[in-house]
Amino acid sequence: MTPPATATVLMNLDEQLARSAPGQQGALWRLAEAGRGLDANVVRLSPGGGVAEHSDDVLDVLLVVLDGDGYLGTSRGRQRLTPHTVVWLPRTSYRSLSAGDSGLVYLTAHPRRPGLSVSGVRPAEGGEPPCARDRVCEECGRLAQESDARFCSRCGHRLPHRD
Repeated sequence: MTPPATATVLMNLDEQLARSAPGQQGALWRLAEAGRGLDANVVRLSPGGGVAEHSDDVLDVLLVVLDGDGYLGTSRGRQRLTPHTVVWLPRTSYRSLSAGDSGLVYLTAHPRRPGLSVSGVRPAEGGEPPCARDRVCEECGRLAQESDARFCSRCGHRLPHRD
């Protein structure tokens, strides 16, 4: 019999943000504990940076603005984002993010993507990367539309995990 899981404090957000370099952008933290059923990321966009319009056909995402300001672009127009704004991004919805003059720091959380299977065998860990973090340019925050992109189409910076 498996013992029950224990709640764990993973980090203090203020301390995590203070430890990151002021100009560091992209994913500053991610939930990586084994056996989890949830994925979460803390992401920083530089002033004027953004994430291009995209959708997720599988998962709903919860986004919480931690610091800075910006806009959420949706099919209904732009909505202002400020600290403590909570956004629900339903699966299949199209959305984009743009950071304001002070940049934008936000937390996303969603159910963990199911792992890829081979011949009906599901791996205990692994599978697709959460969200599209490996397609977000660490330099300017742009989301590559092509899943096999190696370089950012906006600034030319090499994308993470594309060796």
